[in-house]
Amino acid sequence: MTTTPEATIVRERAGRPAARWFDICSYAGLTPERGACAMVDGTQVAIFRTFDGGLYALSNLDPFSGAYVLSRGILGTRDEAPTVASPMYKQVFDLRTGACLDDPRVALPTFPVRRSGDRVEVALTDEHRQ
Repeated sequence: MTTTPEATIVRERAGRPAARWFDICSYAGLTPERGACAMVDGTQVAIFRTFDGGLYALSNLDPFSGAYVLSRGILGTRDEAPTVASPMYKQVFDLRTGACLDDPRVALPTFPVRRSGDRVEVALTDEHRQ
């Protein structure tokens, strides 16, 4: 593992691509049931904190409108799955998987997210780069 000022790099293991963890913000800085957008190594990532403290990260790009707006979406649940509804045309996405619950042919990229002390970190691999 290598640490740089902006990222922690975890080397490839067992055929998985190397992941780079990026410090995003403080956990307290994320308002529950609201999203935030972060530019992570050139990729727009929507990060969400739910009322139960869960953290989720997925692409900020709404595939139906082409706008980078998902971080402004409305959080909720559907069949006990945590969701975000796009602010544009209201399609609903599962925060855990990125799957569109209104159109099973569509899914958003998701990103590993973790809490490290009071900091929130998001990981990117080469496959995530836009």
